Amino acid sequence: MSPKTKQNLNIKPLFGNVLIKPQQNEAKTASGIILPDTAQKESQVGIVMAIGPGEVTPKGEKIQMFVKVGQKVMYKKWGGNEVKVNDEEWTMVEQKDILAIVD
Repeated sequence: MSPKTKQNLNIKPLFGNVLIKPQQNEAKTASGIILPDTAQKESQVGIVMAIGPGEVTPKGEKIQMFVKVGQKVMYKKWGGNEVKVNDEEWTMVEQKDILAIVD
């Protein structure tokens, strides 16, 4: 884990699940207009905080995890479940719901 993502987590995802800390959206536009909370869209980009060990197919083959802790990822808008971690809302998604790794 990189120092900026290192936290004392007691959540360990199972199977192919990934715990993501959503990044905060900009509260103002490029022209400087401040947006109220009701006008801001929910982020679909976040930092991977924990990953499961991977899934196993019915034939016993292991499906590896492609994302790593500390990576910035883009995930499906309506995928996953909200999880409360240290008074923050994070998201638990399946690896297949991750759309891209963001550089």
